[in-house]
Amino acid sequence: MLEYLQPMQATLLPPRNPALCAPITSNRELGACLIANLPMRELLAADLSRAGLQLVSPKEAGLRTLRIPLDNWIELGALLLLGRNPNSACLLDAEGNTLAWKGSKNPQDCVDKIVTDANCFPVIYPWDLLRMNEEVLALMDETSLLGEVSPLASLSGTIRLGNGSRILPGTVIEGPVLIGPNSQIGPNAYIRGATSIGANCYVGNGAEVKNSIIYNNTYISRQCYVGDSIIGTHVTLGAGTCTENHRHDGRHHVSIVQGKSINTGRLKLGAILGDGVRTGVNTSIEAGVKIGIARTTSPGSVISKDLL
Repeated sequence: MLEYLQPMQATLLPPRNPALCAPITSNRELGACLIANLPMRELLAADLSRAGLQLVSPKEAGLRTLRIPLDNWIELGALLLLGRNPNSACLLDAEGNTLAWKGSKNPQDCVDKIVTDANCFPVIYPWDLLRMNEEVLALMDETSLLGEVSPLASLSGTIRLGNGSRILPGTVIEGPVLIGPNSQIGPNAYIRGATSIGANCYVGNGAEVKNSIIYNNTYISRQCYVGDSIIGTHVTLGAGTCTENHRHDGRHHVSIVQGKSINTGRLKLGAILGDGVRTGVNTSIEAGVKIGIARTTSPGSVISKDLL
């Protein structure tokens, strides 16, 4: 009886194939990838702790410990349903992907299978990081403006602005949007969708960022368009750089991953840029293209294939 009065335990397990998220994971662990400006591992651990679960290391995990691979987004209700099951059990999403389990070191050995219709999904490819960022930002319910906002800027929706950041005149921001400390947005910039912009970033005059993840220390020059994209740290986008994010035929985007064509399931998907990328002015990047760490483009380039 005392065992059941103890807090429910959970442990975060290593991701299954982080290389599939390259180039974002080419020089960092998946757990260090930013979601809402926080490393994924830190974000998930905080969410589990707030839900009352006791976090333990994989070595300390017992039969009742919830085993959660790091590369999953799981709604809390589905996770608690797994925890209340008296038998060893495996939690699956509607497509049959393993999300979490308990009662065994391997999910294949579990007695019960629980299929959830909740909004849960594995994080396998880079665009899954975008989806996770969208889910987390949608949960923001309070605006916090710790930086400087020009009275000539227009802000709506839920917005969080870090210390030392500046929103210059003519800028329009439509939340949910999260901007880290010491960043400058504008003048006349347009930020919308579920967008997170890290610390020490710059978004220049007339630039637009929509539904994207921007890592720390990145410079987006004037008249750029970044849509449904992930931009690594210390990236410089030359003036007029644009990411395509919508197919003319309206179909889902396809991306090449380790030589295979993968249907992303997304109607809108921009570029995935690794750390240190520099684009020349007026570079155009086709939808779903990935550019590897420290690669560069010439002015006026059209990038139609991955540069890894």
